[in-house]
Amino acid sequence: ADLSLPLVGVTLVQHRGYLQQHIDESGWQSEGPASWDPSAHAERLPAVVEMRLGGHTVKIAAWKCLVRGESGGVVPVILLDSDLPENAESDRRLTDALYGGDERYRLAQEAVLGIAGLRMLRALGYASIHRFQLNEGHSALLIAELLREGRDQAHGAWDFEEVRRRCVFTTHTPVPAGHDRFSWELVSELLGETANDELLHMLSGGSQLDMTKVALNGSHYVNGVAKRHAEVSRGMFPDYRIEAVTNGIHTATWVGPSFAALFDSRVPGWRGDPSILRSILGVPHEEILDAHREAKRLLVERVRSSCGVELDANVLTLGFARRATDYKRTNLVFHDLDRLRAIARGRGGLQFVFAGKAHPQDEGGKHLIQSVVEAGRALGDQVRVVYLPNYDMDLARVMVAGCDVWLNTPRKPLEASGTSGMKAAANGVPHLSVLDGWWLEGHIEGVTGWAIGTRDAHSAADSDDAGELYDKLGSTIAPMFYGDTMAWANVVRHAIAVNGSYFHTRRMV
Repeated sequence: ADLSLPLVGVTLVQHRGYLQQHIDESGWQSEGPASWDPSAHAERLPAVVEMRLGGHTVKIAAWKCLVRGESGGVVPVILLDSDLPENAESDRRLTDALYGGDERYRLAQEAVLGIAGLRMLRALGYASIHRFQLNEGHSALLIAELLREGRDQAHGAWDFEEVRRRCVFTTHTPVPAGHDRFSWELVSELLGETANDELLHMLSGGSQLDMTKVALNGSHYVNGVAKRHAEVSRGMFPDYRIEAVTNGIHTATWVGPSFAALFDSRVPGWRGDPSILRSILGVPHEEILDAHREAKRLLVERVRSSCGVELDANVLTLGFARRATDYKRTNLVFHDLDRLRAIARGRGGLQFVFAGKAHPQDEGGKHLIQSVVEAGRALGDQVRVVYLPNYDMDLARVMVAGCDVWLNTPRKPLEASGTSGMKAAANGVPHLSVLDGWWLEGHIEGVTGWAIGTRDAHSAADSDDAGELYDKLGSTIAPMFYGDTMAWANVVRHAIAVNGSYFHTRRMV
């Protein structure tokens, strides 16, 4: 929308969202529905399309939400909705929940997205779309529907090359759970009347319907979301050419109010073209530090109102917020509590602010959250630790701007890109991270932040990475934060000038 490009987005409406997170005193997560009313944000459209699922007809309606850009451009997002009185109760729930239900529910959702999604675009008058971009394999059945559509028009011939020419596929993760596979028995039972069985076997091959393979075989261009991620993806799928387009963030969305005011004053035009943020190097240190102090004040207020804990605005505060799942190693920084206590005692103090949800079925992720809460209880006032519930965009904006250092400790090479660190950098918050994903491209040691480990693609033992984390924190980061204000301000400036000016959506698009 910022670039006034002619695009339309298609997704599911998700009335119940992902989850409402509750964390009890022991640190254990429980979940509730995160209800969302599309009528408050979108316009109900008159069009209704049909598809066959499991031997009966399902009707799909749609909502239209308009995204308005800085330049006046507008991009409509079509939200597919199966909650219609004409549908069976189970079918009405198909567009309710992100990551909801069992394999059957998931395959049905992906059929709605890929097949009904194209039919809805046609019903709305989008007759001449030049390119379709598939994000993950979840929408890969679009390819089968495009082939069916072309075959109907050509009276019997599959036009693979024409469909490939029109499709682009972006893979977003090397984690196996992100690459959906379904049994052929389920596919035949659910999609037998909707998608040609022989065609799906040709597109996928193998003993299961592999949605990633369908997307790979049906697209003329494939990309990962960071240079390292493209390398890892080529190792996973060696028969395919996979390029890299490193992710970016929508800078104007993620810059906090104090830095937005500073940029408006000192770097006019940054909202439309964040690349000019490199000129922040000419802004006086004190103005930048003042902007950060205000952002940190908002974080301290948010923590106080959320959980009743009073953080000290003068203490070095590290932030960590992302999905709670095993490879993210949420609790790595608590590997050795005695060493953490010693750093805090000898260097001026430490504080940690955590957030992030675990998938309802991810028991390991829930145990990670609990271990952070337990570590915080063990550390007490020596190292204050808070875990804020219900991480969402609003909380993220406060955290990425208000922390002093952004922490990321994934197990290599499973971090496809990571974007929270980019959001932090745009607010002058330097990164302390394992060298994986985007950080391999954004890292300049002691200039934009600090590295944990080496640049190779193999993860070190947790004890080794934790040891290096403590070394950097105790010997470099804390002494600079507490003892050399000008050097610290220079890192803050370079986080913006080097990383904030590059890792943004304008460059990505």
